[in-house]
Amino acid sequence: QVQLVESGGGWVQPGGSLRLSCAASGFTFGSYAMSWYRQAPGKERELVARISPAGGGTDYADSMKGRFTISRDNARSTVYLQMNSLKPEDTAVYYCNARRSVYNYWGRGTQVTVSS
Repeated sequence: QVQLVESGGGWVQPGGSLRLSCAASGFTFGSYAMSWYRQAPGKERELVARISPAGGGTDYADSMKGRFTISRDNARSTVYLQMNSLKPEDTAVYYCNARRSVYNYWGRGTQVTVSS
C-alpha cells in the first residue's frame, strides 16, 4: 500500500536548521509531484514547497524562499526539505504529499518546534 513516512523533525533553537525526509513506497515515486505542507496549531494547512516529478522545477511559499530547499532522490524514493534560519513561526507539523492527476497521498506528519 501507499506509504509516506516523514522523519527529521524535532526541537531547534531560532536560527537553527533541520532536514526533513519523506520516504515513499507503494507507488511510482518518480511520476509524482512531491510537496511539503505544514499546519500550525489553530491554523490551516499551508503549502511550504513542491518539486516536479523529475526534480527540475521547484516552488516555494514566499515566507520560505531563501531559507528552505526542497529536493528529491528518485532512486531512493525520498523527498527532502532542508530548513535553515528557522523562526518560532515555523513551528508546525510538517506533512509530505504526493500528487499525480486524481491521486493524492499524505504522510502522517512530523513535528517541528522552534523555540529558545
